[in-house]
Amino acid sequence: MNTIRLKWRGRTEESVVVCRKNVLRALGDMPRLFENGALVFTDTNVLSLYGAELKKYLPALPVHAMQAGEEHKNGETLFALLQAMAGAGLRRNSTLIALGGGVVGDVGGLAAGLYMRGIACIQVPTTLLAQVDSSVGGKTAIDFCGVKNLVGTFHQPVRVYADPAFLRTLPPREIRCGLGEIVKHGALCPELFSLLLKNADRLTDLGFLSAIVPKNIAFKASVVRQDPLETGLRKSLNLGHTTAHAVELADGTLSHGECVLVGMLLEASIAKRCLPCDLGYLGELGMLCRRALGKVPALSLTEETARLALLDKKNRKEGAVQLTVSRSLGAYELLELPWERYAQLLKEAGEELC
Repeated sequence: MNTIRLKWRGRTEESVVVCRKNVLRALGDMPRLFENGALVFTDTNVLSLYGAELKKYLPALPVHAMQAGEEHKNGETLFALLQAMAGAGLRRNSTLIALGGGVVGDVGGLAAGLYMRGIACIQVPTTLLAQVDSSVGGKTAIDFCGVKNLVGTFHQPVRVYADPAFLRTLPPREIRCGLGEIVKHGALCPELFSLLLKNADRLTDLGFLSAIVPKNIAFKASVVRQDPLETGLRKSLNLGHTTAHAVELADGTLSHGECVLVGMLLEASIAKRCLPCDLGYLGELGMLCRRALGKVPALSLTEETARLALLDKKNRKEGAVQLTVSRSLGAYELLELPWERYAQLLKEAGEELC
């Protein structure tokens, strides 16, 4: 079992991240966590897989399930959850347990942050992506007006439980989705990058992933601990994400993690056209992205795709696109481009990629 304690700079509360097996049974053995009331929030897919375990280990807790899928990460789902929380009689000292992937974690975390101006949230991530990324750090949000994560807040979970057993139920595509964030962390952390290169032929092996998940969590935790509200260092974790979000909105068929891998490939190509870069390192990063994808998808990077990048909330100036790019191992830079320049470079990067 691995335990990481996160003390937030300038704040008294902390988050505890635990990597261990048999998480649901462990929660059932800690009734004091729920003595003031709790509700389990999940989705229909996760409920079908783990509903029996919930009844066995947490039989007294009410369960509210959303429809699975990113398309349901919206206000309707959020307010249905808030209504369920009120119906269950949750109080200011109650707890919401978010059991599921990134969508469940984002919506659940936001609901916990809003309900009675903030109640405790325990994140139990069931996907690789959620375990290594979205469950740690307190970012919560819903999609709104066609923009990803437009409405949200920071609400740190009191506990995060990552169980490697959950990974056994994931289809190959969900593994690829999580690899997007794992490779991103590797680009920023030399130790992780070295492990990924040495195990490039084992990226989808569950034994390897179970071993590397705690290291990924520890790395992200080290960044978030220093910059919980993303005013400086935490911006490094947006590597590849501006273009990834644009591709995700334009394509509609690729998962978030797949888009992150594509975004890193495209933005690496853009970076070397604009900045002095370590080309050997970028080649290794590109190899890992391609290995993680399995096959680079056919992309239609139109002017509209580039225009969608303007919607990204990280942009600071009207008519400009901000990218977090990797120039060399462990180093990143914020690159701001006029939209016209970005659109041209994206087109060139797409032609190089495909």
